Amino acid sequence: MRVTFLGTNGWYDTETGNTVCTMISANDRYVILDAGNGLSRMDKFMARSRPVDLFLSHFHLDHTEGLHTLVKFLFVPEMRIFGQPGTKQALDTLVNFPFTVPLDQLPYRAEVTELAEGHHDVGYKVRCLPLIHASSCFGYRFEIDGRTIAYCTDTGPCDNIVELGRDADLLITECAFRRGETSERWPHLNPEMAIEIAKRSGCKRLVLTHFDAHRWPDLDARKDVLSLRSEFPELTVAFDGEHIDI
Repeated sequence: MRVTFLGTNGWYDTETGNTVCTMISANDRYVILDAGNGLSRMDKFMARSRPVDLFLSHFHLDHTEGLHTLVKFLFVPEMRIFGQPGTKQALDTLVNFPFTVPLDQLPYRAEVTELAEGHHDVGYKVRCLPLIHASSCFGYRFEIDGRTIAYCTDTGPCDNIVELGRDADLLITECAFRRGETSERWPHLNPEMAIEIAKRSGCKRLVLTHFDAHRWPDLDARKDVLSLRSEFPELTVAFDGEHIDI
């Protein structure tokens, strides 16, 4: 299974990358995690036309601003958009006139489904748990095609990330903060926190994404994080346009 990082910045686009978006290439569909401006690159990494499932963690603009590009994907047969309770109302405002083309006028069928906290079967298993952030935010655990992938952003440290990442093949977390940085008012993770969570969860591999654009102004700073492989050997730092296979 291939996981491609379409956007790896948090907050805003810079020369280091677009805002956050990740694509999982499953056997019969693509699973997209969040819809920052990296979403506009989705078609460049699709081998063939398949249905698309898009999961939104929350409604901050760096996770939703790419939705205005949905109209460009003429080859998509259908799209299912999943999110926490309140997603329909949020998208009725954000993906609508006068801001962009409404969902019901896209060149393919798009439907929105709200998921409560807990376990779901959407053709594959999905578990949703709340994270700790400045606004309501969901983390996800996917069991699909014999692989388990957990996705947790934006969040401070919490037991739910550990639970979602338990023994996962891949845990994708944010890394908005630099080493040693914390904030109770605006919770996020730093590299040390993410590694500690990975160890506690027993996940096989950890990927860091959602690097705050202001705090991580260049890619060399990201690369320096790889020195922490001494603490967790299966640590990877995400860059726009790169992929990993699991």
